[in-house]
Amino acid sequence: MSTFNYNHLRYFWAVAHDGNLTRTAERLNLTQSALSVQIRKLEARFGHALFERRGRQLHLTEAGRIALDHADAIFAAGEELIGTLRNTGEVRRVLRVGALATLSRNFQMAFLKPLIGRNDIEFVLRSGSSSELLQSLEALSLDVVLVNQAPARDELTRFVAHRLAEQPVSLIGTRARLGKIRKDDLAERLNSHPIILPTMDSSVKIGFDALVARLGIRPQIVAEVEDMAMMRLLAREDVGLAVLPPIVVKDELESGVLVEADRLPGIAETFYAVTIARKFPNPVLGLLLEGNLLTR
Repeated sequence: MSTFNYNHLRYFWAVAHDGNLTRTAERLNLTQSALSVQIRKLEARFGHALFERRGRQLHLTEAGRIALDHADAIFAAGEELIGTLRNTGEVRRVLRVGALATLSRNFQMAFLKPLIGRNDIEFVLRSGSSSELLQSLEALSLDVVLVNQAPARDELTRFVAHRLAEQPVSLIGTRARLGKIRKDDLAERLNSHPIILPTMDSSVKIGFDALVARLGIRPQIVAEVEDMAMMRLLAREDVGLAVLPPIVVKDELESGVLVEADRLPGIAETFYAVTIARKFPNPVLGLLLEGNLLTR
């Protein structure tokens, strides 16, 4: 086997971070053609294209994203060696996780918990809308996206939705509002307290509408909120009873700031980890998807 040329890797690394061949060539005092030759040699060594050109822009291929992750680790390790001689004996691996901005933070922590504290793994955590995150997933800038609704799948998409957990949904409120909890007066409780709901496009809101229709009641909706953290704050401020999975307010329930009144029959929130089919899957992600969250 021929010796690996790290100069080729460094040239690729520079172009990948600059995103522009011309700018990198000027910065390194090279001609564009000379820089292109170095990258082609690296591609020949790997047996895979590292960039694809779309118009005038260079975009990393899947193999290019994998190569960049390793290049980042290699050159970061070199800097650590020069600067501190810190010897951990491990190469840090990166896992890029996107999560719906409104998703429960407690659930996100539960998903990552099997790998939290490991010195060889670094998390890059991003939040956004479902469409933004799925676009980033397709562009290979994320390894996994955490959502509470599985994306539609057809012949044009490669999304794979891994069902991680299904959380029951309850009425949550302050002890002062709920008083002595009786479990046999759900309809009365819904009718006699203002209700805080997720927004219209939530599966929980759809399930709640079906429930109150079956009960033949029309509760007072005081707020429809997109952000689970805001729903938690409104419940803590005693604005009304929140329709939430208990995991969202786990700390408040344990401390007694909030209490759980009724489990709402037929309503649950399902959490998914969405990936895409990749030739080079991130091995760190495999450790999470094989963990205990899948077997609950």
